[in-house]
Amino acid sequence: MNFALPKQVQPDDAPQAQVSRLHVFVRELRIDAEVGIYGHEYGRKQPLLIDVELEILPGPIEHISDTLNYEEVVARAQAIADAGHVMLIETFAERLARACLEDVRVMQARVRVEKPEALAPKAAAAGVEMILTRS
Repeated sequence: MNFALPKQVQPDDAPQAQVSRLHVFVRELRIDAEVGIYGHEYGRKQPLLIDVELEILPGPIEHISDTLNYEEVVARAQAIADAGHVMLIETFAERLARACLEDVRVMQARVRVEKPEALAPKAAAAGVEMILTRS
Protein backbone atom coordinates (compact mmCIF):
# COMPACT_ATOMS: atom_id res chain seq x y z
CA MET A 1 0.00 0.00 0.00
CA ASN A 2 1.15 3.45 -0.84
CA PHE A 3 0.31 6.15 1.72
CA ALA A 4 1.59 9.12 -0.22
CA LEU A 5 0.46 12.54 0.89
CA PRO A 6 -1.89 14.43 -1.41
CA LYS A 7 -0.09 16.66 -3.90
CA GLN A 8 -1.01 19.93 -2.11
CA VAL A 9 0.96 18.99 1.03
CA GLN A 10 4.07 17.46 -0.47
CA PRO A 11 7.14 18.90 1.30
CA ASP A 12 8.80 19.94 -1.96
CA ASP A 13 5.75 22.01 -2.89
CA ALA A 14 5.20 23.60 0.51
CA PRO A 15 5.89 27.34 0.81
CA GLN A 16 9.26 28.04 2.35
CA ALA A 17 9.08 29.34 5.89
CA GLN A 18 11.33 32.10 7.11
CA VAL A 19 11.87 33.71 10.46
CA SER A 20 9.77 36.86 10.50
CA ARG A 21 10.34 37.83 14.14
CA LEU A 22 12.83 36.83 16.76
CA HIS A 23 12.38 37.76 20.40
CA VAL A 24 14.99 37.20 23.07
CA PHE A 25 13.64 37.55 26.59
CA VAL A 26 14.58 37.45 30.23
CA ARG A 27 11.76 37.09 32.76
CA GLU A 28 11.69 37.89 36.46
CA LEU A 29 15.32 38.92 36.70
CA ARG A 30 15.96 39.94 40.28
CA ILE A 31 18.37 42.82 40.70
CA ASP A 32 19.00 44.58 44.01
CA ALA A 33 19.34 48.31 43.41
CA GLU A 34 19.27 51.63 45.19
CA VAL A 35 16.14 53.14 43.74
CA GLY A 36 13.51 55.56 44.97
CA ILE A 37 12.69 59.15 45.82
CA TYR A 38 12.13 58.81 49.57
CA GLY A 39 14.78 59.34 52.22
CA HIS A 40 14.49 55.78 53.52
CA GLU A 41 15.30 54.49 50.02
CA TYR A 42 18.73 56.11 49.90
CA GLY A 43 21.72 54.07 51.01
CA ARG A 44 19.91 50.73 50.87
CA LYS A 45 19.23 48.31 48.09
CA GLN A 46 15.84 46.85 47.40
CA PRO A 47 14.75 44.18 44.93
CA LEU A 48 13.56 44.93 41.44
CA LEU A 49 11.91 42.30 39.25
CA ILE A 50 12.71 42.91 35.61
CA ASP A 51 11.28 41.49 32.40
CA VAL A 52 13.01 42.29 29.11
CA GLU A 53 11.83 41.35 25.64
CA LEU A 54 13.98 42.28 22.68
CA GLU A 55 12.93 42.05 19.05
CA ILE A 56 15.99 41.07 17.06
CA LEU A 57 16.53 41.33 13.32
CA PRO A 58 15.48 37.94 11.97
CA GLY A 59 17.94 35.73 10.17
CA PRO A 60 19.54 32.32 10.28
CA ILE A 61 20.79 31.36 13.71
CA GLU A 62 23.42 28.68 13.97
CA HIS A 63 25.71 30.14 16.62
CA ILE A 64 25.38 32.34 19.71
CA SER A 65 26.98 35.18 17.74
CA ASP A 66 23.93 35.13 15.42
CA THR A 67 21.64 36.24 18.24
CA LEU A 68 21.74 38.27 21.42
CA ASN A 69 23.03 36.39 24.44
CA TYR A 70 20.55 36.92 27.26
CA GLU A 71 23.43 37.03 29.73
CA GLU A 72 24.21 40.44 28.18
CA VAL A 73 20.78 41.66 29.30
CA VAL A 74 21.55 40.58 32.86
CA ALA A 75 24.95 42.27 32.76
CA ARG A 76 23.46 45.52 31.47
CA ALA A 77 20.78 45.57 34.19
CA GLN A 78 23.40 44.87 36.85
CA ALA A 79 25.65 47.64 35.49
CA ILE A 80 22.81 50.16 35.83
CA ALA A 81 22.21 49.06 39.43
CA ASP A 82 25.94 49.19 40.20
CA ALA A 83 26.25 52.74 38.81
CA GLY A 84 24.47 54.19 41.84
CA HIS A 85 21.15 55.48 43.09
CA VAL A 86 18.35 55.83 40.53
CA MET A 87 15.42 57.98 41.62
CA LEU A 88 12.69 56.44 39.45
CA ILE A 89 12.13 52.95 38.10
CA GLU A 90 11.03 54.67 34.88
CA THR A 91 14.60 55.93 34.59
CA PHE A 92 15.96 52.45 35.31
CA ALA A 93 13.69 50.93 32.64
CA GLU A 94 14.66 53.52 30.04
CA ARG A 95 18.38 53.13 30.74
CA LEU A 96 18.09 49.37 30.36
CA ALA A 97 16.06 49.62 27.15
CA ARG A 98 18.59 52.08 25.68
CA ALA A 99 21.48 49.84 26.74
CA CYS A 100 19.85 46.93 24.93
CA LEU A 101 19.32 49.06 21.80
CA GLU A 102 23.08 49.68 21.68
CA ASP A 103 23.22 46.30 19.94
CA VAL A 104 22.35 47.17 16.32
CA ARG A 105 20.43 43.90 15.90
CA VAL A 106 17.86 44.98 18.50
CA MET A 107 14.92 46.69 16.81
CA GLN A 108 12.68 47.06 19.85
CA ALA A 109 13.15 46.75 23.59
CA ARG A 110 10.30 46.21 26.03
CA VAL A 111 11.37 46.57 29.66
CA ARG A 112 9.11 46.03 32.65
CA VAL A 113 10.43 46.90 36.10
CA GLU A 114 8.52 45.98 39.24
CA LYS A 115 9.28 47.20 42.72
CA PRO A 116 7.77 44.51 44.96
CA GLU A 117 8.30 46.33 48.26
CA ALA A 118 6.85 49.67 47.10
CA LEU A 119 3.28 49.09 48.27
CA ALA A 120 3.72 46.02 50.46
CA PRO A 121 1.68 44.51 51.97
CA LYS A 122 -1.22 46.18 50.16
CA ALA A 123 -0.02 45.24 46.67
CA ALA A 124 2.32 42.63 45.25
CA ALA A 125 4.26 45.26 43.30
CA ALA A 126 4.22 48.63 41.61
CA GLY A 127 6.01 49.16 38.37
CA VAL A 128 6.40 50.46 34.88
CA GLU A 129 6.65 49.02 31.40
CA MET A 130 8.43 50.90 28.65
CA ILE A 131 8.88 50.12 24.96
CA LEU A 132 11.63 51.77 22.93
CA THR A 133 11.74 51.21 19.18
CA ARG A 134 14.64 51.94 16.88
CA SER A 135 13.64 54.64 14.40
